[in-house]
Parts: sequence; C-alpha cells; structure tokens
Amino acid sequence: TELREMGLHWLSLSFEVISMIKHGLRGAERISELVQAMKSYAYLDQGVQQEVNLHQGLEDTLRLFAHQLKCGIQVQRNYDQHLPKMLAYGSELNQVWTNLIDNAIDAMDGKGLLEITTQHCDRFAHIDIIDSGSGIPAEIKTRIFEPFFTTKSVGRGSGLGLETVRRIVENRHHGTLSFESQPGRTCFTICLPLSNQ
Repeated sequence: TELREMGLHWLSLSFEVISMIKHGLRGAERISELVQAMKSYAYLDQGVQQEVNLHQGLEDTLRLFAHQLKCGIQVQRNYDQHLPKMLAYGSELNQVWTNLIDNAIDAMDGKGLLEITTQHCDRFAHIDIIDSGSGIPAEIKTRIFEPFFTTKSVGRGSGLGLETVRRIVENRHHGTLSFESQPGRTCFTICLPLSNQ
C-alpha cells in the first residue's frame, strides 16, 4: 500500500507534466522542477544510507501535494538553517513526510494552516508537522499507530500510514515519534539522531 500511495502521487505528477507539454513550452520550467522533485523524492537508494538534506526532502514532498495545498491550505515553514545534512534512508524519510502531510491535509478538510518546523538540538534534528484541523479524538489516541487502524473512509486509507511512519522513524533511524492533539492544533514531532555528527 505504501507503493500504491507513492504511485498515485507519481501518476498525478506525470499527468501534470503531460498536460503542461500539451500546453506548449511555457511550462518548461515547471516541468523541469517537477521532474527534479520526482528524482530527488525517490532517491533511488534501494536501502542505502545517503547524506540527506531534510529541508530538501520536505520541499520535494510538498511539491507532490501542490495541487491539494493550493486550494485553501497555507504552508508556513520555520526551518532551522543551521540543521546539517544527516545519514539516512532518504526515500523512507520521504514516506514519513508524505504520510504525515497527507494526514494533515485530510484533517484540515482542504482549508487551514500547515506548519513545518525544523530545529537542530545538540546531536538531534527535531521536525514538527502541525495542522490546524479538527484534532485526534481522545478515544482513538492510543490506537493511531496500530496496523490497519484508520479513520478514513473505505478506499481512502489502509491504516498502514502511521504504523509505517513509526517503523521508519524508530526502527530504521533510531529516532522517536510523538504527537499532541487538540481541536485546531495537531503536532507530530520526529526526533532523529544526526549520526554523521
């Protein structure tokens, strides 16, 4: 299902590229930008750790959601420019950003504020993804990381998104994942060790 969801984003980008080609060369710059985002997003690393720029990964992921964000969601970036590159599985981290941003967009129902904050704290990178949506109901807070648990309608969610996020952050990158939620503000915090420091 992870591959299926990535494939859908890929398909969406492909259709945008084809559409722009049909409308002439005015879209050449945008096509170039999209193709670069697709290449960077995929990393093509096949499980190999690489030096990763977290901000680039976040920006490439935001480009994949551009068509959903432009209809009423404001993106506010608070990036720590002193955050160094880190050794990581780039395409897997991009799955983390994809799942969390997708959930944030869904929670806001197409209108609101998406905040992304990064911070360099000692030997760790902290990434907050915050949405202004309806919040996670108290009765399901303990279940959201369970495999196959989803609040999305049939066909829209597999229930593997947050379980995948947890596995990639904790098992693959030896980081931590936490969240706080109330109506109007849900914040997922990822803390990753900067292993190359």
